[in-house]
Amino acid sequence: MAQTIQELLATKPSGHSQQTQYIDTVEAYDKWAEVYDTDGNFLQRLDTIEMRTLLPQFIDRVSKRFQPSPLETESETETETKAIRPSLVDLGCGTGRNTIQLLSALNTANTATSFSVIGLDASRGMLDVARTATREYATKCAVQTDIELGILDLLQPDLSKTLLPSSLCELGAVGVISTLVLEHIPLERFFAAAAGITRSGAYLLVTNMHAEMGMRSQAGFTDERGVKVRPTSYCHAIPNVLDAAVQAGFAVEEVVGAGSDGVVVRGVDEELENVLGARAKKWVGVRVWFGVCFVKR
Repeated sequence: MAQTIQELLATKPSGHSQQTQYIDTVEAYDKWAEVYDTDGNFLQRLDTIEMRTLLPQFIDRVSKRFQPSPLETESETETETKAIRPSLVDLGCGTGRNTIQLLSALNTANTATSFSVIGLDASRGMLDVARTATREYATKCAVQTDIELGILDLLQPDLSKTLLPSSLCELGAVGVISTLVLEHIPLERFFAAAAGITRSGAYLLVTNMHAEMGMRSQAGFTDERGVKVRPTSYCHAIPNVLDAAVQAGFAVEEVVGAGSDGVVVRGVDEELENVLGARAKKWVGVRVWFGVCFVKR
């Protein structure tokens, strides 16, 4: 069984005096939802920056492989047109931070009407925030992409299957993004769930905290009592992530900026520290983030 970061950190001396409370992951994100986008988490900021480069590549590949043909898009009714739109999924969408980036990237690529977007998360608190955020964005930017949000608990996927949109169950997604989610899920469960909602040839874009950071910290927030609240987290090394993906039927798809293993890795340097904010300062010289794109065989 994978060792949690809580167990890993418990074996090391700590100079922190702040009280820490470990709670169920879904409960933690329900509590975190209200301040998730505003509490200064530098890893989220870095992820947002990197997704601006990764998403266009992801959409380009999905579009070339799965964009509906002209004959398919000439349906007689609007209902029929919506029904045939291939699905893109934000798996663990949280507050909709990257769901909105996905919508924006689709619009920039002139493929906004070619796909539907589905945001899935286990936390109803996060989904409530995402629902408001995506609705406001869609209204402000006249978004033409169909958007749907729903429940999926990656730790209990079988119990969530009945709640999934029917189009996802019947056909499977043509593309999935999942950002800063893998930290909270055992690798085998994550990739099994991803494989379960994707069709053959679909693309899966994953980002996560790098193990160098995971050896020293994990996701969490300070609540109104001054207590550090942390969900369950795992320190996933990149080779283990790649192995688990292969076992689940995925292969690495090369992206711009990736190393020889197909993975994009980012550390914090002094220049990036100025962009990411004060909380990034202590991480200068440490690799904190990675991203990788897979294709389902």
